[in-house]
Amino acid sequence: MKPRLLLLEDEPTSRMFLTAALADLPVEVDVAGTIAEGREMAACGGHALWLFDANLPDGTGRALLGELRAGGLTTPAIAHTAATGEDERARLLAAGFSTVLVKPLSASAWRDAVQAALDDHAPAPGAPPARDLAADAPLWDDEAAVAALAGNAANVAALRQLFLAELPAERDRILAAAHLGDEAGVRDALHRLRASCGFVGAVRLDAAGRALRDAPRCAARLRAFVDAANETAADGPLNAG
Repeated sequence: MKPRLLLLEDEPTSRMFLTAALADLPVEVDVAGTIAEGREMAACGGHALWLFDANLPDGTGRALLGELRAGGLTTPAIAHTAATGEDERARLLAAGFSTVLVKPLSASAWRDAVQAALDDHAPAPGAPPARDLAADAPLWDDEAAVAALAGNAANVAALRQLFLAELPAERDRILAAAHLGDEAGVRDALHRLRASCGFVGAVRLDAAGRALRDAPRCAARLRAFVDAANETAADGPLNAG
């Protein structure tokens, strides 16, 4: 599988040049044009390297990197900037960028820096691939569900049957909103579904829904949510005894 990179660059000509210069490398490139887009795409995860413009109309790459690091993300990052001062370079390095590249630069210099960063941070041979944390959660928390209903397992079973009967329609409603780019619709439907998850102890689906809520345009999180919904539906109505 090719490593995925996230390129954050607001200026169209620079964005096109930097993207085209990476065409000779065995990588896939996601492109963002604003800090807001970059934040959401980076939070989606799965990138081997971030390539952040230092200054954009809606913020700075330095502030964005600090925000993502505070959120626990450790993806290595390169800064690219038109500023030539040593003070700016020092600030970017201090913020956590491994390399600072000054634009304009040649395509070969850009490719070489990206390849070097990928080589420096390549996973160790035999290292397991990263997993979505939601996939590691159990499908159900029977104990919590029964406790929430005062120890009445029969009520848990009845609620789960109703929940599972409605789940395919709820899943499809969220899918439709995501495909239309309706973030508010995705979040609203997830809010209702996650409340039901809490009542019946559907912890994996709840975790996947929480992740999708935080990044509703993330294709990987949408796939993880659909997987969790399908796995939950296939597991059957009652694990509580």
